[in-house]
Amino acid sequence: MKVLRFRWQNKEAWGRIEGEKIFPLPGHEATFGGNTELSIKEVQVLPPTLPTKIVAVGLNYRDHAEELGMALPEAPLIFLKPPSAVIGPEDNIVLPQGVGRVDYEAELAVVIGKTARKVPPEKAREYILGYTCFNDVTARDLQKKDGQWTRAKSFDTFAPIGPWIETDLDPSDLRVRAYVNGELRQDSSTTNLIFPVPELVSFISYVMTLYPGDVIATGTPPGVGPLAPGDVVEVEVEGVGRLVNFVRGE
Repeated sequence: MKVLRFRWQNKEAWGRIEGEKIFPLPGHEATFGGNTELSIKEVQVLPPTLPTKIVAVGLNYRDHAEELGMALPEAPLIFLKPPSAVIGPEDNIVLPQGVGRVDYEAELAVVIGKTARKVPPEKAREYILGYTCFNDVTARDLQKKDGQWTRAKSFDTFAPIGPWIETDLDPSDLRVRAYVNGELRQDSSTTNLIFPVPELVSFISYVMTLYPGDVIATGTPPGVGPLAPGDVVEVEVEGVGRLVNFVRGE
């Protein structure tokens, strides 16, 4: 099931999407104003979750590590992106003044469904609501300059997510791709993940409690590159859909 969050007639609502039709989730019928369904063309699609935190994973694709000539990490390399960076489908990624190169990074994102603390890997799927597309936008020059990643990863608009959450999906073999202005830039599979989804959920839950709606961004494949004002960047995850965002200068 694809779960969608949207705004319609100045009301925020939740529904499930089938094709171009949106149907109310149980308990959300009133937000549809007496309609039994809505068209996706008449609503504003919002970020499908409002996380308390985004836990992202660095260097988690074998082919990306090979591209960079780096050794595989012995444990997941995790960092945080703030919820203030979140934007939704067709929102603008804003390139801050004076930051130099800003890159796209296509990723599969995991959305947590219930509070998770010290979860063993074999039980991780019980705590996952579903999966969505994520773009780990990064100010690359600042990442290199600072020697740590907080500033480079945390600007407003640097966490596009969406367009919806797919709740029925096996994350072990999904194609992850990025396009810029229609040109394919990244193309790999989650079979190349060094640490697969259950291991990531478990590892992170032993470090920090994960709450419903929190996001784990599972890492990016090879082919990251710069964005420029006027670009259209798309992240596509097999079985989920395509997240489209526009790029503009500040």
